[in-house]
This record gives sequence, structure tokens and C-alpha cells, in this order.
Amino acid sequence: MSTYEEKLSILSEMIAFARVDNKLKPSEYSFLLQVASRLGVEKDVLEDLLKQKAKKKILKSQADRIVQFHRLLLMMNIDQEQHEDEIRRLHEIGLSMGLPPTAVAQVLEVMHKYPDKIIPPEVLLRIFTAHYN
Repeated sequence: MSTYEEKLSILSEMIAFARVDNKLKPSEYSFLLQVASRLGVEKDVLEDLLKQKAKKKILKSQADRIVQFHRLLLMMNIDQEQHEDEIRRLHEIGLSMGLPPTAVAQVLEVMHKYPDKIIPPEVLLRIFTAHYN
């Protein structure tokens, strides 16, 4: 399980990603609230993160990085719009997390086959598992 500082870093990264298009839409804010709640972070702390980023923490486990990549993928698709900047930025984030480049690219390609471009978690895990074997 992530430390509290890691949870704040996760949310801060998601906020920055949501703002790639220079705005935070209500659907994105709602999703951030849900993630914060699941991580055990209070709404007022999330509000503070909207004003000032938390210190970046590297997620230690590969599983945590994959889950965060999936959260960001969901964030990108929550408003049912994908912009080239968002896709490029998500690709860069996946690579900076140390995820296999071919798996990241495959996920970004396969997402178009699913309703609302939301890849089921088991499909995402199969993609990453195949690239680790």
C-alpha cells in the first residue's frame, strides 16, 4: 500500500495530467474526488493539491505504476475526448514510470476498441504481463 505522501503525489500527477489541455472539467474533478476518497485523502487536501503540487514520489512497485497508468488512462477518457497532447503526455508518463514502451503503446492503441475507450483492468494487466514474460 502506498504511503500518504505517495497518495498525494498520485493525485498531484493526476491533476497535472487533467490540466494538459489547460482546464479541469467537472467530470475530471469528480473522478479526482473518487480517487482521493479511495486513497483515503480528504476533499480539503485535494483542494489544496489543486493549488499547489505535492512533492513527486516514485511508486516503488511495478503493480502500483500500472495502476497509476490505468488511473491516468481513465482520467484521459473520462470526458470522452482525447487530444494529441494528452495521448503523447500519457505515453511519456508511462515511459518515465519505467513501463515497457511496447506495452504502453499497445494500451494506447487497444483502448480504441472499447466503449468510451476504457480498457478493462484484466485486459490492461494481460498486456503488461505479456511484455514482462
